[in-house]
Parts: sequence; structure tokens; C-alpha cells
Amino acid sequence: MTLDRPLRADAARNRRALLEAAAAEFAERGLDASVADIAHRAGIGKGTVFRHFPSKDDLIAAIVHDRVEGLAALAVSLLDADDPGLALLEFMDAAAGHQQQLDLSFLRDAAGVNERLDGARSELFTAIIALVDRAKAAGAVRQDVAGMDVILLMCAPNHVVSFVPDADPDLWRRYLGIIFDGLRPEGAHPLAHPSPAV
Repeated sequence: MTLDRPLRADAARNRRALLEAAAAEFAERGLDASVADIAHRAGIGKGTVFRHFPSKDDLIAAIVHDRVEGLAALAVSLLDADDPGLALLEFMDAAAGHQQQLDLSFLRDAAGVNERLDGARSELFTAIIALVDRAKAAGAVRQDVAGMDVILLMCAPNHVVSFVPDADPDLWRRYLGIIFDGLRPEGAHPLAHPSPAV
């Protein structure tokens, strides 16, 4: 099944339950999670899994695609916000929060995932760059910050916290605050190196 084919309401519910169950199962067990366990967790038959996704790689790609597409939709929705600085912070908060709740970043290295993400990733990156440009135009973000800087910083709060044993679940918010303060123009010093290309 293609990722963008319209689904009946019941099929869409099954697909959503399946993606949520698979995401949780992969987060707990890694890529060795079985389709049988995923189906059981979702409360559907194993055959239903394979009707939606012919292989485990297809399922993994759908999970990652779903997360990227959701973040892209959020970023696009924030482009009309009255306060561009708060809109960028809201997006970064949501991106870090979603990762903290269910870290699926390791799935991006699974076979066949990256080539299926080109369209969704491009939409996400375009929207993030637009959020950054609006925040810069409003004076909320320093002028030498590029969209790619924010793209690279999105996962940083959770990456930092991953090195702290038994970290408080909300510790990532401290580092997001430090990162966002670093994006502000107040007290900014020249950066030592240019931003990488998109």
C-alpha cells in the first residue's frame, strides 16, 4: 500500500493503531521487534499488518514518514502565527517533545527508509527554513543563524540528555532553553563557522 492512498475510516483507524503500536514496539525492542508482537499490541491480526505493509521495512518507513510528515504539518501551520519567535520556539519544543516521548531516531538507518523520505523531509526542511526566516525578520533570532542550524539543533536537547543516567523526563527542556537563548540576538557574538548547506 502506498503511503498516500486514501483509506476508508476503519482502515485508517487500523493503520493509525498499527503505526502507534509498531512505534512503541520498536522503541522498546529495536529493529528485532516481531510483526506478531506489533499486531498483538495493535489488537489486529498479523494478516492485517501485511495487507497494509508488505514487509517490516515498509512498516518502518511508514512510521518515520508519519513522524516527519506530522512535524512538517506543524511547521507549516505555525507560519501564520502572530509572533514568529514564539512560533519557532513552539515548533522546536514540539519536535524535541515528540522525540523524548518516543525516540525512533535509530529507525532512520533501517533499510529503505531514507529514500522514501525525500518528499516529506523536503517539505519539513522548507517549512523550518521559513519559520527561521520569519523569526529573523521579526528580530527574534540572530541574523547569522540559518534554517539548517535549527534543523541540526532539533534533536540536540534529547541527545544531550541521553548521556545522563536516570534523567528527569523533562530535563530536555533545560537544554532547549539554552539552545533557544543562543538563537536570540541579545548578547550574540559572531559565529566561528558558516552554516552547512541544506
